[in-house]
Amino acid sequence: MKDTKRNCWLLTVLSAVLMSLPWLVAGTSLLMLVAWVPLLWAEKMAAKAGIRRFWPWHYTAFVLWNALTTFWIWNATAGGAVFAILANALQMSLIFGLFRLGKKRLGGVLPYLLLAAAWIAWERWYLTSAQISWPWLVLGNAFAKDIRLIQWYEYTGVLGGSLWVWACNLGIFGLLSALAEGRWTRWNGKARAAASAALALLLLGPIAASEYRYASYNETTDPLPVVIAQPNIDPYNKFGGWSQSRQNALLEEQIRTALKDRSDSSALLVLAPETFTWDITVNEIDSSATFRRFRRLMARYPGANLIFGAATKEYLYGAEKPSHTALSVGKGVWQESHNSALVVDGSGRRDIFHKSKLVVGVEMIPYPAVFTKLDALIGRMMGMGGVMGRDIGQPEIACLDVVGGGRAIPVGCAVCYESVYGEYCTGYVRKGAQLLTVITNDAWWGNTPGYRQHLTYSSLRAIETRRDIARCGNTGISALIDQRGRILERSPWWEEAVLTGQVNLNTEETFFVRHGDMTGRISVLVFLLLALLLCVRLLLPQFEFPSKNR
Repeated sequence: MKDTKRNCWLLTVLSAVLMSLPWLVAGTSLLMLVAWVPLLWAEKMAAKAGIRRFWPWHYTAFVLWNALTTFWIWNATAGGAVFAILANALQMSLIFGLFRLGKKRLGGVLPYLLLAAAWIAWERWYLTSAQISWPWLVLGNAFAKDIRLIQWYEYTGVLGGSLWVWACNLGIFGLLSALAEGRWTRWNGKARAAASAALALLLLGPIAASEYRYASYNETTDPLPVVIAQPNIDPYNKFGGWSQSRQNALLEEQIRTALKDRSDSSALLVLAPETFTWDITVNEIDSSATFRRFRRLMARYPGANLIFGAATKEYLYGAEKPSHTALSVGKGVWQESHNSALVVDGSGRRDIFHKSKLVVGVEMIPYPAVFTKLDALIGRMMGMGGVMGRDIGQPEIACLDVVGGGRAIPVGCAVCYESVYGEYCTGYVRKGAQLLTVITNDAWWGNTPGYRQHLTYSSLRAIETRRDIARCGNTGISALIDQRGRILERSPWWEEAVLTGQVNLNTEETFFVRHGDMTGRISVLVFLLLALLLCVRLLLPQFEFPSKNR
């Protein structure tokens, strides 16, 4: 028993390391296809040895995986990091516990199918419905650094990668189990050949299909010039150390230098980072000194459009509180906050979009009907108005138009965290976006893997939608990404920089854009059917499927 427990710990740590490496080291993503095998084998050993409580092992594996890959959250919020690591690992552990329960009541491969379906269904819930949502470690994200392997995401989205991970891990585990238990030798030659061929197809088929698609894909050639300004302002000085006027002057100088030789009036996109300014009121945009300054700057360059981020506020009037998170700023006057993206050109035309996928705790209060009261209580105890952000997102996705040269080009602007949500980003394309942009401020995390991981997720969105992506980070990494997901140009980290280049516009829709996350939906259905069967077996232990021999 002692040796079994020691071996279980070794296998648990091995699984955690294998799961973590794809997020940390480029070129290691294929390890995810075997990363679950050690943990599944440890569970098999524990069950055979009669160890009833396996949760210390699987919870440890998930805590280690979360900690090794997302430890950098600590730099932005220590409490948030601890909560994210422990709570996310707990949810993973509950799914594994359901699998363990399934092994007691379901036979054969059904518990393993339940594990895979439940996991992908949970990932889909994270990506679509959950207000407390942290989908950073969706299994399909493991291949973000190796985009030649996953060009088929244009059909399946990132959860297709999760399905690939489960299919390969369960296939390899099943084959190893057959070898260890002597079942392999009892199979005839055809059965062994079929099993080997099926596993080889699972492992190599998607890679071959992706390589073919990578080589054969023809990118559209409808260029739009782009200028990306990376001002490199330390976010811990941004809202106190530097005046907004000083920040505006820095960005303006970058743009002027980049556009000094511009002579035509064709459409051009200039991109600035998330939350660049804080002095914009949605009700009175023209009263903002920053907005007026940018409008005058764009007037010097006909056809140029500036998209920039802003921490905005909006005033609402009425006797009743308009939302759970609105703050009273006077009798009958309420203030709501947003994390916004704005577009402006020299004509004074403007538009605004409010970020919808908000970071829990830092930007928004989840389930506000409940947690606003708790937040207010904690705030009073700490002598503050509250400890969680109160931003409100836009209820419906929308594009921002880049206008010039006699045409208007719809552009989808994902604000920071929104770029992690694949099916959400397809909404921009369904609204007509011919190009995707990402504006972000990743410097809160410091020089850690966090900002590099976030950059690679933009490559996933490019493949899923077959849209070029222009990405602007306050401190980096800013980049131009093509429709294959290749990073064509990138800025250095923590330096002032300007990228100039062009992106190709595209009006075609991928299968994933048109039909959404079919993999996730089917997984939810399979999970519900297996969960129903498990409930029947738990409530009616004697229940058996009808047999033809009876």
